[in-house]
Amino acid sequence: MPNTPTETPATASDAHGAGTLRTLLRLMPWVRPALSRIILGMVVALLAGLVSLAIPLILQNLVDGPLSTRDGAQIWPAAILVLVLGVLEACLIAARRFLVLTPGTQVEAAMRNSFYAKLQDLPVSFHDRWQSGQLLSRAMSDLNLVRRWLSFGVVLLIVNIVTIAVGFVVLFFWSWVLGLIFLVCSVPLWIYGYVFEQRYSLVARRSQDQQGDLATAVEESVHGIRVLKAFGRGRYSLDKFTRQAEELRGTEIEKAQAVAGIWLWLLLVPDVAFALCLLAGVWLASSGSLTVGQLFAFFATATVLRFPIESIGFLLSMTFDARTAVDRLFEVFDEPDGIQDPESPVTIADPRGRLIFADVHFRYQDSPAQYPDLLDGVDLELEPGETMALVGLTGSGKTTLTALVTRLYDVTGGAIRLDGVDIRDLTRQDLRRHIAMAFEDATLFSASVRDNVLLGRPELAGGGTEADEVLREALEIAQADFVAELPDGAETRVGEEGLSLSGGQRQRLALARAIAARPAVLVLDDPLSALDVDTEARVEAGLRRVLATTTALIVAHRPSTVTLADRVALLENGRVTAVGRHSELLASNDHYRYVISSLDDDKNEIRVNA
Repeated sequence: MPNTPTETPATASDAHGAGTLRTLLRLMPWVRPALSRIILGMVVALLAGLVSLAIPLILQNLVDGPLSTRDGAQIWPAAILVLVLGVLEACLIAARRFLVLTPGTQVEAAMRNSFYAKLQDLPVSFHDRWQSGQLLSRAMSDLNLVRRWLSFGVVLLIVNIVTIAVGFVVLFFWSWVLGLIFLVCSVPLWIYGYVFEQRYSLVARRSQDQQGDLATAVEESVHGIRVLKAFGRGRYSLDKFTRQAEELRGTEIEKAQAVAGIWLWLLLVPDVAFALCLLAGVWLASSGSLTVGQLFAFFATATVLRFPIESIGFLLSMTFDARTAVDRLFEVFDEPDGIQDPESPVTIADPRGRLIFADVHFRYQDSPAQYPDLLDGVDLELEPGETMALVGLTGSGKTTLTALVTRLYDVTGGAIRLDGVDIRDLTRQDLRRHIAMAFEDATLFSASVRDNVLLGRPELAGGGTEADEVLREALEIAQADFVAELPDGAETRVGEEGLSLSGGQRQRLALARAIAARPAVLVLDDPLSALDVDTEARVEAGLRRVLATTTALIVAHRPSTVTLADRVALLENGRVTAVGRHSELLASNDHYRYVISSLDDDKNEIRVNA
């Protein structure tokens, strides 16, 4: 598994060694519920192919019989029988479509749900490494390829191969000489088909990865449109996008050339075979070794086989596209999840909120071995109901430490305990029900204000008096009174990531969301950074009501935030080097005085709430 999706094309040749069939069989857990209908669709399609091969038998008897003797009374029954077989073939084709289309969409939906669930389950470290556009292209484009292959590609590929095999038997039945000529002429198709697979698989993989990169570029430019416009860099972004689009265009042309190459053989070889068989057939008919009816039936059968033979090209390309899509999907499905629920989880029925960091170490997975741990033995205790401020210079590990509390990352050494229980012994859902977080970079979802604030209280999703009261209280404490002025109040739908609101408004709603969860432990990663001084003072006053009964760990970047705390912890070089009251540390610790002096409130006064 590569560190970044942009390296994944290099793995295509390795994956190729596993075999297309083995790769596609990995779809079986999702395909199994729909397998019966897909197989039935294949059977129906095969019957349609056999019906089409039966028509030349009737034509042979018609040419050698009624037409040669000019017996009009027998011509009509034969013609009607051909018509009936043609109608039956059309009905069978319609039945095949009916049988396989719905199961294909069901498999796609089930896989998309599984893929999304996997993305939700994977740790934050995975999402740090993967581009969102790559994940989006897998969830949409690759799954769409898989659906089309299941509903159309695999059915016709298997049916057409069987039809070709049966057709060759019929050709040999009419004339072993003509059949042998036709068979020998088809050998180049199989040779080129193997070469085509080797070439097309690599190009298809590169194309799909480039589509993911292009999706990422679109997402980043849309998300950062304000920055691009503010700096006048729209042209730069367009030029970068154009280069990526041109690379993708070149790869798609290379794919088209590969497909065109196999189409050349698929069109040329049958025509050559037809010409040689026609010459040999005329000679055989003139010598009496073959009747005119048999010669006619041979070419009618060969004509029936022409579409199955010609379809092999695009069916193979569709199959290799699907194989590449499956490879890309399973790069995510196979990603190990290092943060798992315990086999025998412990529950905390009535959490008090005592939080202990015991010799906590942490380093990022891809950190060079010679680098020291980002957190190098943190020891800290928070008593139930205590508010602890965490201060330190930039890069000291404050945000990382708070992320460990809810297992967004896992400690690499030591332990974090909630009420005496190692948080790794709790299920993630249980742990995150007891601990709520509010981040400095407040993210909201494309939903109503109500849904965003009550996100951590799924039991209140249906509304009601309790939901209204929790919502009102949370908005009041977070000083989010601006909600009443929105067009539909709390029912107003905020834009993507809440960008229709100001930074201060987003932070207050994110804070309200954490408060509404009513956790035993509240972790706040500088949630007031975008607020002006007056609004911050009002929010802090409201927070005091919550913090009176809730254990809180607050990352502080302002001296005013420190005043909320009962005690302050100083983080220095990955360790907590001092813990005490604000006044005590000011009097006794030089580094603490230096850190506090760098948290200049005057600089923050220029930040006003938009």
